[in-house]
Amino acid sequence: MKKFFRIAYLVVTLFFLGNILLNHINLNPIYPESAFFYCVVVTAYLALYCLQRMGGFIVSRQSGAVSVNYERNGSAIPKWALIVAGICWGAYLVVSLGSTVIFNVNAYRGQMPDFREGEFNADVQLVDTTQLPVVDLEMAKKLADKKLGENPSLGSQVVLGEPTVQMVDGELVWVAPTYHSGFFKWVTNLSGSQGYVIVSATNPQDVRYVDSHRIKIQPGAYLFDDLSFYARFFGAPFTGLTDYSFELDDEGNPYWVISTYRNTWGFRLPEATGALIINAETGERRKYDLDDLPEWVDRVQPEDFIIRQIDNKGEYINGFLNFADKDKYKTSPGDIIVYNNGDCYLFTGVTSVGADESAIGFVMVDMVTKEPTIYRISGATEQSAQKSAEGKVQQFGYYASWPIIVNVNGTPSYFMTLKDDEGLLKQYAYVSVKDYLVVGVGESVPEAKVNYEKALRQNVSSDTTITETTAKTVSGTVQRIAAEYSASGTVYRFVLENRPDKLFTAAASLSEELAITREGDSIRVEYLDNGAGLCEVTGFDNLAFEQK
Repeated sequence: MKKFFRIAYLVVTLFFLGNILLNHINLNPIYPESAFFYCVVVTAYLALYCLQRMGGFIVSRQSGAVSVNYERNGSAIPKWALIVAGICWGAYLVVSLGSTVIFNVNAYRGQMPDFREGEFNADVQLVDTTQLPVVDLEMAKKLADKKLGENPSLGSQVVLGEPTVQMVDGELVWVAPTYHSGFFKWVTNLSGSQGYVIVSATNPQDVRYVDSHRIKIQPGAYLFDDLSFYARFFGAPFTGLTDYSFELDDEGNPYWVISTYRNTWGFRLPEATGALIINAETGERRKYDLDDLPEWVDRVQPEDFIIRQIDNKGEYINGFLNFADKDKYKTSPGDIIVYNNGDCYLFTGVTSVGADESAIGFVMVDMVTKEPTIYRISGATEQSAQKSAEGKVQQFGYYASWPIIVNVNGTPSYFMTLKDDEGLLKQYAYVSVKDYLVVGVGESVPEAKVNYEKALRQNVSSDTTITETTAKTVSGTVQRIAAEYSASGTVYRFVLENRPDKLFTAAASLSEELAITREGDSIRVEYLDNGAGLCEVTGFDNLAFEQK
């Protein structure tokens, strides 16, 4: 019977080792999933030991049938075994219970730092219509798949991973890595799948396939090439890992940026501590703390961590027993990653508990430092703004993307795209945060902005009136002019000889004379100066032509 137990010990050991390797279990018992696993391991080995001490298995054969019976020898279960098992499970249950909000509401409320009171006009840069992200995740996937499909031989070898939005060398883009399409493709391409696809977030016509890099370490690969396995056992076997994202440095080298975290209150309240960064091509890896991250890393704070912390801060603002819901607030049912002045933020609205149609403010959280800023702007929620924009074009049946908040000449505004049932961009919309009935739509981004500004000026009875930014007028000779064509509409850019420090931008729909304007023509324009030498043209007249 000793042989039976030796085999049993071996089977149990192999079972647990297999679980560790296949499920990439964290080996540090201070994390709840690891602590539970260790409790199960200790219990299993103690159970086998007790069975061996208390008796044995007897194999008998009767009428050709083999039966296995366990026969006790009269020994009792060792008390020390019960004590050890009790200590393990008792500690697990005590820590689990002690980690709940009942025992430290301050830890739950205070994990998200106190909000800095922000000044919207000072903090949020004025909108540049040429840099608005008009491509969302859904559209980025379609464009990347279409690009991959242009190469039939490549499409049969690889599939695309989830696109990640990021700033690469000053350009806002979506990046989707390629993965092996199956086991045999991996076997025949051990150096990695070929390249990644870049989709401009501001221009749906700009889609590039980059084949100069290999993606060797990737999700769903085999043996040591599997990302989760490689990160856990070669990078951080005793550290919490979450939020795996594919990012490029400013030279286009592919990396996996994986947030590291620890729990700050027992088994609860996870907090990002830095990142494990793995070169997807070479496998080179290094752990970073929050204060020494490479500059090209846009974010390490997991979105679900941030949302949960904001909700906890709002839920327990006046303690655990706040049955009247006094001063409680919660985040909107959606959030979005935005970039402002080159930094990455999570943006979400906050509403009072029970309020469905109005926001009490908006929160932007730095996705590296976790510094939160609240803008106390009461108005419409993101969903209300979507419905308002969709109602403006209800005859077409377009649906709105999740909006982002932008600064239109001092007015907090939602911007969103309007798409048809096929997911194709059709129009663009701005909606006032303070009054969602103030809407501007257009077939190009500049046209939508012009129509929105007109709606703001006409809404004189509301406090949504645009912050006074006086339209200026200038006459001069065109020194240089060029047109940019994209799915968001044609935009003309030009420079005047007498104002070489200003770059003027005009939507083609503003005036039919733009299409026939050439260098050397005398023109008169009305414009709004958005700063940094960028001017939004609101009126255009080519003085060489006079229509009657």
